[in-house]
Amino acid sequence: MSERDFTVIENEWITLADGTRLAARIWMPEGADRNPVPAVFEFLPYRKRDGTCVRDESTYPVFAAAGIAGVRVDIRGSGESDGVIDGEYTPLELANACELIAWIAAQPWSNGSVGMMGISWGGFNCLQVAALKPPALKAVISIASTVDRYNDDIHYKNGTHLSAQLSWAATMLAYQSRSPDPEIVGDRWKAMWLERLENEPFFMEEWLQHQRRDAFWKHGSICEDFGRVQVPALVIAGWADGYRNTPLKAVEGLGSKAKALIGPWVHKYPHFAWPKPRMDFHAEAIAWWNRWLRDEQNGAENWPQVRAYIQDGPKPALRREFDPGFWAAKADWSAPEMDCFYAEQYGTLAPGMPIAGAKNHDHYLRSPLDTGTMAGEWFTLKPDAEMALDQRMDDAGSLVLETPPLAEAHDYLGQPVLDLEVACDAEIANLCARIVDVHPDGTATRVTFGVLNLAHRDGNAEPKPLPKGEKVKVRLVLDAMGYRFRAGHRIRLSLSTSYWPMVLPPPVDPGLTVDLASLGLALPKLGAHEAVSLPEPANPDPLPKYPELAPSESGRGVERDLTNGITEYSIYEDTGLHEHPDTGLATRQVRDELWSIAEGDPLSATGTATWTCDMQRAGWSVRTLSTASIACTATDWLFSASVRAFEGETQIFEKTFEKTIARDFM
Repeated sequence: MSERDFTVIENEWITLADGTRLAARIWMPEGADRNPVPAVFEFLPYRKRDGTCVRDESTYPVFAAAGIAGVRVDIRGSGESDGVIDGEYTPLELANACELIAWIAAQPWSNGSVGMMGISWGGFNCLQVAALKPPALKAVISIASTVDRYNDDIHYKNGTHLSAQLSWAATMLAYQSRSPDPEIVGDRWKAMWLERLENEPFFMEEWLQHQRRDAFWKHGSICEDFGRVQVPALVIAGWADGYRNTPLKAVEGLGSKAKALIGPWVHKYPHFAWPKPRMDFHAEAIAWWNRWLRDEQNGAENWPQVRAYIQDGPKPALRREFDPGFWAAKADWSAPEMDCFYAEQYGTLAPGMPIAGAKNHDHYLRSPLDTGTMAGEWFTLKPDAEMALDQRMDDAGSLVLETPPLAEAHDYLGQPVLDLEVACDAEIANLCARIVDVHPDGTATRVTFGVLNLAHRDGNAEPKPLPKGEKVKVRLVLDAMGYRFRAGHRIRLSLSTSYWPMVLPPPVDPGLTVDLASLGLALPKLGAHEAVSLPEPANPDPLPKYPELAPSESGRGVERDLTNGITEYSIYEDTGLHEHPDTGLATRQVRDELWSIAEGDPLSATGTATWTCDMQRAGWSVRTLSTASIACTATDWLFSASVRAFEGETQIFEKTFEKTIARDFM
């Protein structure tokens, strides 16, 4: 098919039924007014004008050249859209999305078929909107998303409290505090900005009010009723990202309607993600849209149900440029056969099941509270220290079990399962389990991990205290993996009671008694599969380059005060100042984050995230400074936030939040 010319409509106002005007950027294929075309819709709070313009400009022109319109809309209160955002994936947001789909389908240039696409927020809401069944929505592509908002998002994980919740709340406070662009909205920009600043919520307040898996989290979790999603869904994720479970859960829940694709990537689109190899997302997406939005008989419905990159022994590195491995396809996904291991008396992982009736083999485990500093971040954007590093330091504070060197390679795909019995002298404790590839030279690569708040051992809706001093059976399902352990390598299971700063500690630190005689580890075999090849993008550097007015900078560090027993974990990210060549708008965001914990004192845990956001063009500049912090007592979470806004050098706004919310089995 020859490429079509297209035009870019920099801003189109779409007026909702309640009178709110939302701002859209549209890539329109030439001749669509005469021969209507399908459209792909993306609905985000990340600002089309500056926040996502780089990645949008890498994809939507390619779609438009293939005869598919792209419609990128800012959620209310974001970018140039009217109003104030009211939270994540709210009923209002999803209703607005349905209204926008109907608007797109009714345009004279539209053939009436709409696809919805996105990564992260946009990946979430396209699945959630699909469950609402808007008539014109015919297919979705969901990248780095979730089907379970409680257990597979950035807030909580099996009842543990992810530190990423504060990081994300601070990020959204910074994003939503930014001004609209006067070039689009005109003289009302300042009134719109002040309305946002005054009324935007601090998202973490609502999240902390729902520490259990209640109706708040069930809303938008399509796993509550997979049957509501009736359209085909291509679900994509990366092994280096926190959202790695979703593709397999989607095919398990949606069946033949879903196709899963999992690469080695961080939280990025596959055509420019790291680590490599990348895949030609554009060609894949265009084939998907042509099949379901044009009824082109191209066989997309016959793609394998699961395609996954099986990592072949990558080593941790300061920057993971490329992960060795191979692509494997399964025409139909089913529960994998499990490769079972048990703990022998002297800490060896041996093939087989735990020995029935074996004598108790109790081991007391109480990890240093700063175990976990080599974990990287839950939410990864770059293949550097955001990814898990060499695990030997964290393993030093853990209970470690491992196989002898493997006689042959072991290939796995799916979610590992750990069963064991533990006892605790307190009513609450956390358990972290990690699967580690130990290379012949001792280098240790984290393959996957899982965490569990033991008060949530029987479910997240109704946690219950541990019976003090009594053994309880625990099952921990770890995150999905696609991995080859090479011959000569060892499979290690590392258990710890801490995983900081990724997971915030419970209010007490009692340690656990682990009965090794009860321990059973099941790893999911890859099994029968077809070796496939996924084309890589023709363009190795597909993102547009904007003039750099100030350089970027990135850093992560751990500082241990050996005199006072305090560990600090710091994060610094400066995007640099870049100017869009067409709009003249220059933007910069700086994230400065610090986590701290004292030896032996879980109540000492604190975190603070500060964002500085600049926007400027000739004769105009604005800045916001936003800060969010969390601390705790034995009974409460303590958090605060502040926002200051500047027009030029003059401060025009300031507000603060301070809240105390009771801990609920956390």
